[in-house]
This record gives sequence, C-alpha cells and structure tokens, in this order.
Amino acid sequence: MHRFFVLEENILENTIKIVGTDVNHIKNVLRLSIEDKVEVIGSKYNYDCEISHISKDEILLLIKEVKDKTNESNLRISLFQGLPKSSKMETIIQKCTELGVYNFYPVSTNRSVVKINDMKKEEKKVQRWQLIAEEASKQSKRDIIPKVENILGFNDMMEKIKDKVVIVPYESEEKLSIKGLKTSLENVDEINIIIGPEGGFEEYEIEKLKNSGAHIVTLGPRILRTETAGVVTATILMYEFGDLGVIK
Repeated sequence: MHRFFVLEENILENTIKIVGTDVNHIKNVLRLSIEDKVEVIGSKYNYDCEISHISKDEILLLIKEVKDKTNESNLRISLFQGLPKSSKMETIIQKCTELGVYNFYPVSTNRSVVKINDMKKEEKKVQRWQLIAEEASKQSKRDIIPKVENILGFNDMMEKIKDKVVIVPYESEEKLSIKGLKTSLENVDEINIIIGPEGGFEEYEIEKLKNSGAHIVTLGPRILRTETAGVVTATILMYEFGDLGVIK
C-alpha cells in the first residue's frame, strides 16, 4: 500500500485531505483512482484510507482504520555528518533514514572539502536532502520524516551535543568499540553520532570532543569512507540498542 505523510491540520473527523506535490504523484505517476487504498501517516496516528474524491488541487481520502504508530525504534539517533563531496550526503541520508535515524545535522569541519558559503545554495541543498529523507521514509515505512537541519560549524555542533550521549568513530582509536560501551549505554534512548568528512577530523577537534565527554570508538581494523561510517555506526547501534533484527 502506498504511504503518504500529511499535516495534522489536513486530518478531519472521517476524511483526510492530500494537497501539494503528492496530488500529482497519486494522479499521474501512481495513477491511482477512486476506491484505491492508501496509507496515511499523521503526527499522532497512522490511517488506512480509501480514495473518495480526486480534483485538480486535492485528493480526499475516507478513513477506514486508525492505527497506532509501530515502525519507529525505541532508540533515537541523530547523525552529525561532516560535509562530504558530490552526492554522498544524499546516499547517507537515504540509507540512514531507512535504518531509523531520527534527524540529520550537516557539519562543516576544518578538513571539509565542501564549503557552502552562499545562503541560497545552502537552502537549496537542505531542501534537496529533506526530499531524499521524505522519499526514503515512504519507501521504508517510517512513521516520521527525519528532519535535515541547516549546516552547522564545528563549534555550533559542540553546543548542540553538550551534556548528550555522543559516539565518534575515529580511525586512530584502537581499544574502545561500540560493543564495549554496551553496559554503560544500556538504558540510553538517545544517541548522537558524529562522523568526520573525507579528510577526517583534526587532532584538536577530537580532543575537544573527548573533553566534552564524547565516546571515541573504533569500527574495526579497516578504514571506512565517510559515506560508509555513518551507516555502519547507525546499524550497529540499532542492532545493539534499538530494534534492528527484532521481531515485533
């Protein structure tokens, strides 16, 4: 069943209204028609619906069943990702959304090759990344769309993670693994991952993170690319502390 996200204001007593780009997608891409079934995700509940009316600018759905949200993990992961080159950020957001990451913070660090200093370019990039998150949420049957935040500088990121549980994979760490943190993180329901860009972190950046209380960990003997490291870290955390591989 095709899945769509709607604002709570468009959910009425027995009817849901779909507007915007989803109207064209339903009519001209999916070619759905009256009485076809769809699933709608609101902020509080999920809804099994049937198309009851199609017009130029909106589609009306008849609510058939109201369901509780069940597809989100008990572990809330935020990913702070050092800005990578090319379309790598799109891949990172897509795959980590599928895994269950809750939100994304693009970060400009000292060794970031990509520098976006134009506000309009940044806004366009973030809009594109947000669309990738929405599409991945629909495909993977998420109950929420992760939020992609505006690009942060390193110091701004440090403010965001203050007093929070933070994990930083780092190629020079040899002793502490995520599995080694299992006891100390057993009752944690929110974890922040920080991944460096292609050039990695500067030593002083790692020292700042250590001094803030971040857990600097190894992901194993092989060096992973920036577009791989976040996905692998999120996978390990979801398996060890979340719901990946769990039968509900």
